[in-house]
Amino acid sequence: MPEAVVVEAVRTPIGKRNGSLADVHPVDLSAHVLRSLQQRTGIDPQVIDDVVWGCVNQVGDQAAQVGRYAVLAAGWPETVPGITLNRACGSSQSAFDFAAGMVMAGQYDAVVAGGVETMTRVPLGAGRDLGRPFGPLARARYAADLTGGEFPGEDFHQGIGAERIARRWGLSRQRLDEYAARSHELTAAAIDAGAFDAQLVQVPGKPEFTTDEGLRRGTTAETLAKLKPSFHEDGLIHAGNASQISDGASAVLITTPERARNLGLTPIARYHSGAVCGADPLMMLTGPIPATRKVLGRSGLSVSDIGVFEVNEAFAPVPLAWQAELGAGDAVLNPLGGAIAVGHPLGASGTILLTRMLHHMRDLGIRYGLQTMCEGGGTANATIVELV
Repeated sequence: MPEAVVVEAVRTPIGKRNGSLADVHPVDLSAHVLRSLQQRTGIDPQVIDDVVWGCVNQVGDQAAQVGRYAVLAAGWPETVPGITLNRACGSSQSAFDFAAGMVMAGQYDAVVAGGVETMTRVPLGAGRDLGRPFGPLARARYAADLTGGEFPGEDFHQGIGAERIARRWGLSRQRLDEYAARSHELTAAAIDAGAFDAQLVQVPGKPEFTTDEGLRRGTTAETLAKLKPSFHEDGLIHAGNASQISDGASAVLITTPERARNLGLTPIARYHSGAVCGADPLMMLTGPIPATRKVLGRSGLSVSDIGVFEVNEAFAPVPLAWQAELGAGDAVLNPLGGAIAVGHPLGASGTILLTRMLHHMRDLGIRYGLQTMCEGGGTANATIVELV
């Protein structure tokens, strides 16, 4: 079986809602990333077998076929295809998994995986406004849970899922806010150290937009304690310990070691193992726990073998519950901060995490990295890459 290797990984800075990327169409933003990937590698886009592109809210500016339209907007040959996929927040991580799998199957020689989300232009939940996505059978299966328990009458809702996780794992408001403040602190340190500089690409017409906009320097647990809960009067989750609504795009180029040599490219890492699983759709955000166990079992590796974990910070309880179950140390869990500090542009976040992790691994000589994403509906991806 051929190996799949990543030869380049890039991303835009993450724009805050109504920030620097608010006036950039998601197709154009995607095209900028594709062109940047081409410029970084010097690759002729005609050799690209496919572009696999994640995007969650596929309505309005993100409707139809963002992946294909991005190829055309980038000025790549019309012979290069593109596909848009949606696995909620894990869309571009699934894009990476699928692309690597096709390379390993011998179907593709070179493929781009990535994603985009402009949540300023296409608001969170825009797709749900067009209909009733769950249907009577799904709702009937969990009717008792939806009408009883701690939050009677609540619907399938990620915020309520985060509240349930915090209570199940005994996570206090203070602990959640301490973790959120840590995210800002680590992100500030990473930005100041230039940890993201090599992975960021310039967005045309935005010369001042050179870093992630969501960071709030000086954030402390004490300042976060002043914020009101978002979902219940006595709740634990609020805007400060949840991921920020954001805009951004990211992409990676995957090929085989042999093809990389022929193209004069040096691999960063190889795709080692991947897994996807389902979990409680009402708790919704616990999937990274079984997904991590599944990918570790498949890989033959243990938690102690992994030098960095990227666990998406959708809400502070997600990485904290994951850590409680898996036992990873603080030093290797989201060492550059995460979505609480910089934002979570849904369809782009999987390959944003991958890009951050790959550059961190290369900078520090870390052999194995593992990323995992919780996803709407109670699914999760987990992926392991190995530095080469």
